[in-house]
Amino acid sequence: MSTNPARNRVVLVTGPSGAGRLTAIKVLEDLGFEAIDNIPLRMIPRLFDSVPLDHPLALGIDIRNRDFSVTRLIDTYRELIALTDDKATLLFLDCRPDVLLRRYSETRRRHPMAADEAPEIGIAREIELLKPIEEQADIVIDTSVLTPHDLKAEMHQWFADSTEQKLSVTVQSFSYKRGIPHGVDMVFDCRFLANPHWETALRSRTGLDPEVQSYVKADPRFAQFAERITEMLGFLLPEVETEGKTHLSVGIGCTGGQHRSVVVSESVAAALAEDGWRVSIDHKELSRRGLAKAGSTTMPELGGATQ
Repeated sequence: MSTNPARNRVVLVTGPSGAGRLTAIKVLEDLGFEAIDNIPLRMIPRLFDSVPLDHPLALGIDIRNRDFSVTRLIDTYRELIALTDDKATLLFLDCRPDVLLRRYSETRRRHPMAADEAPEIGIAREIELLKPIEEQADIVIDTSVLTPHDLKAEMHQWFADSTEQKLSVTVQSFSYKRGIPHGVDMVFDCRFLANPHWETALRSRTGLDPEVQSYVKADPRFAQFAERITEMLGFLLPEVETEGKTHLSVGIGCTGGQHRSVVVSESVAAALAEDGWRVSIDHKELSRRGLAKAGSTTMPELGGATQ
C-alpha cells in the first residue's frame, strides 16, 4: 500500500437523503478524490486487495445501498481505519427535517423510506435510523442553511489539503466567426494583431507553425498584450483558487481561430505553466478542422506548451 497520506485517505460520505451527499461527492471529486457513489458495503474492502490507491478515495453511502445497515456501515468504517493506517474519515451530512421536507416537495421525489407514504414519515424514520452513524462521525456538516456554494466552501476547508490538486486552467483559442465558446470564464480579443492570413505563404498554415509564430510575435504590440494577460491571470488565479474554484477557462479569439489566437494562447499557456499552474490548451478551430488535438496539456514542470 502507498505510504503517501493523501493517497491513502478515504472519506465515507453519508447522511439523510436530500442532505447534499451528491454535492459533497462532486466537490471531493473536483479536489482530486476518486469518487464512487452507492458502492455495496461488502465490496469496499476489496478496493484495497490489489494495487495501491493512486488517489484519495471518496465513497458515497446511503440507505439505498443493497446491503446497507447501520451496523455494517460502522463495521466497514472501522475496517477502513485499519486498512488506511487511521486515515479514514466518516463525514455525516446533517439537515433539519423541515428543510429536507421542503427539498423533497420542490423535487417531488418519493422518499426511499416512505415510498407510499408522506415524505415527512420517511424523513423521520431515516433520521432516527442514522443517529448511531452520526454519533460515530468524525465530521458533521449541517447543510440546513447552506447553499451548494456554501457547502463547497465548507468541504474545501476540511479536505482541500488532502490532495495535491491545484486549480487547473484551460486556454482556448477560437474563431469569432463561430462565436465565443460555451463556458469560458473570460475572453480576450487579439484581432488587432497583424494577421498572417494576408500573407500568401502563411495563409494555409496555423499558429503552431514557427514561421506564423514569428510573424505574429513581430507585431510590436504582441509582447505587451501577452504579458498583460499573463500578469492579470497571475493576480487572478490565486484569488479564484482561494474562492474554492477548481477550473478556470480563458478564451482568446481572432477572426478565423487559425493564426493569431493560437499563437497568443500558446504563449500565455507556456507562461502560466512556468509559474507552476496546471494548464491545458484547446485550439477550437484547429481541432474542428483536424489540425490539432483538443485538450493538450501543459504540465508545470515542462515550462512550456506541448501540442
